[in-house]
Amino acid sequence: MLEPKEQMRIIMKGVQTLVNEEELMAKLEKSYQTKQPLIVKLGLDPSAPDIHIGHTVVLRKMKQLQDLGHKVVIVIGDFTGKIGDPTGKAKGRVALSDEQVKENAATYCEQIFKVLDKEKTEVRFNSEWLSKLSFEEVIRLASTTTVARMLERDDFQNRYQNQVPIGIHEFFYPLMQAYDSIALKADIELGGTDQTFNILMGRTLQKSMGQEQQIAMFMPILEGLDGVEKMSKSLGNYIGIYEPAEVMFKKVMEVPDQLIIRYYELVTDEHPDEIDKIKKQLDAGENPRNIKYRLAQIITGLYHGEEDVKKAMEYYDTAFTKKAIPDDIPELVIDLENDTLNDIIPKLIEMEFVQSRSEFIRLLKQGGVQMDGEKLSFDDLDKVLICDDVLKIGKKRFVKIVK
Repeated sequence: MLEPKEQMRIIMKGVQTLVNEEELMAKLEKSYQTKQPLIVKLGLDPSAPDIHIGHTVVLRKMKQLQDLGHKVVIVIGDFTGKIGDPTGKAKGRVALSDEQVKENAATYCEQIFKVLDKEKTEVRFNSEWLSKLSFEEVIRLASTTTVARMLERDDFQNRYQNQVPIGIHEFFYPLMQAYDSIALKADIELGGTDQTFNILMGRTLQKSMGQEQQIAMFMPILEGLDGVEKMSKSLGNYIGIYEPAEVMFKKVMEVPDQLIIRYYELVTDEHPDEIDKIKKQLDAGENPRNIKYRLAQIITGLYHGEEDVKKAMEYYDTAFTKKAIPDDIPELVIDLENDTLNDIIPKLIEMEFVQSRSEFIRLLKQGGVQMDGEKLSFDDLDKVLICDDVLKIGKKRFVKIVK
């Protein structure tokens, strides 16, 4: 186990807010002296299991703590998920059924182990302790806070001011999530900045029940490839963790130059010393493209094998540096007798070459779609496709037509 000061340096990389640093150092020193790992908690709501690298910002920090020798515990909110987390929208989130929770939880577990070490990760379901609470214990739990305190939470406050109903059961969501920290005796809890209220409630509840308070660690929201909006599939500015290596590599190369360091800090496990060197290189005038190329190798390598990364580099160099058509490109199977350009649009959307039919039509009208090097127009929608045609969509997306 590394010395506490070195651990602190690694832990603080990319963190937006920490409550509080002195307490964390004290915990690290005690852990170092006693050889007892800290218990690091991450709660996951099993309502949206399809993750991209924006979601892995917190998971990567968990992985760093795991690599430092601490105990990582993932809490799947199967019990709280059946109640529904209040949201910032006009009404509370719809509760999930038992079947939905189980399906989503299984998908989440599969995905988080693309980042975390499965052998060193403990997965718990909060129904394990929450379902056993007696009504008397629930009342005692409710007595630890006030309605005024609950209304400090932005979404509750907004709904109250706008006279949108708030169910009493919704007040229990942050309390139950906080109780997870009691059950685990958590030393650190991680989350995004959107989880500030719930995680700080864990500190409050631990204090009221005589436990040592957990450290609250908040990671920032990652901007997407547009450099402005939060990374989101609906906005099309995301990098998916299951995307092919060549697609992932190409997308990382689209990261805006001003976000290079932010991506190094938030979605890689690079040591702070290495990131400091990269900052100096950029300050000294190094071409950002070269720094980004290395970033693409690192991020792609986190989710794909060495051979796949090598092929992705070759694909990128051929397609986007030498302006040629790569040999190893995705294939799209068609009906040779009937399929037209118009027919394959749904397949192109499914393969994530375009986000929608309207995007494809727009590119077509702008001359952004080519077939074997020749630009296509809107009038070519009824063009029958031929085996081995190579379709180029935009500047960097190729697909080969096959039977």
